[in-house]
This record gives sequence, structure tokens and C-alpha cells, in this order.
Amino acid sequence: MSTTPTTNLTTTRSYLVRAMHEWMTDNQLTPFLLVDAFVEGVEVPQAYVKNGRIVLNVATSAVRELQLHLDFVAFKAKFSGIVYDIYVPVQGILAIYAQENNRGIFFEQDGDIQPPPEKPKLRKDATLKSVSSLTLAKKAKPRANLTVVK
Repeated sequence: MSTTPTTNLTTTRSYLVRAMHEWMTDNQLTPFLLVDAFVEGVEVPQAYVKNGRIVLNVATSAVRELQLHLDFVAFKAKFSGIVYDIYVPVQGILAIYAQENNRGIFFEQDGDIQPPPEKPKLRKDATLKSVSSLTLAKKAKPRANLTVVK
């Protein structure tokens, strides 16, 4: 069995943004992006930034040339009648949610891949019995409680 290193994984953020955008569009909801306007590379009209953030309507009816890439989201949008080129690196996306019900995904600012928790260290005086019980408890798989009905 081979293992893949977790250090070179791509961020899941762009995949989740694309999936949520598609889900919202399919359900006639209006997808909004919450963006950290101060992340390097973000290009948005600064006049609409409040507290370092901007909310962008990314519904297909509200934008032109929408691109949902692995590394960025880009499109053209009108603000007060003026067309702007919008560019948001994925690390600048704080959330994607539906305007109508606020359902969506909110990301942590530091990233969406969390390191695994550290393995608990056994005390030096732990007995072999407690170690094997702990190991067995971790390996036990839950069984489905299904009943066949005729």
C-alpha cells in the first residue's frame, strides 16, 4: 500500500467553491462570494470594500465571462454602471453562500487544509493491556444495524 504525502495537496477551496456555485445555480439561488480584499492579488473596486471585505454576486446572470479555476475566480461585473474586471485568488475567498438562505461554506482565513491532530503519547507506565485495548478500539469498525424485512 502506498501513501501520498499530504504536503503537496492542492487546496480544496476551489473545488468546494465550484461545487457550491453549481449547486446554488441548479437550485435557482444567488451565489455570493465573501472576499478578503487585502489578500495579495485581489482585484476588486476598492470603493465597495468595507472592513477589508467585499461581497460579490457571482450568479451567472450578474457577471460575464465567469472563470472558476483551481487558483482563482475571475469575471466582469458592473458596479454603479461601470464594468470592472474582478480577480480573486482562491486564498482570498472567505465564503460562498446563497443570498436567499445563507447556506454555503465559510472557510478559515489561514487555509482549508488542517494538519492532522498529533497522536496521543502513551505514558511510560501504561500497561500492555491498556495499549492493546486502545489499539483494538481504534481498529474496530462500526457495524450497520440492518434488518431484512420480507
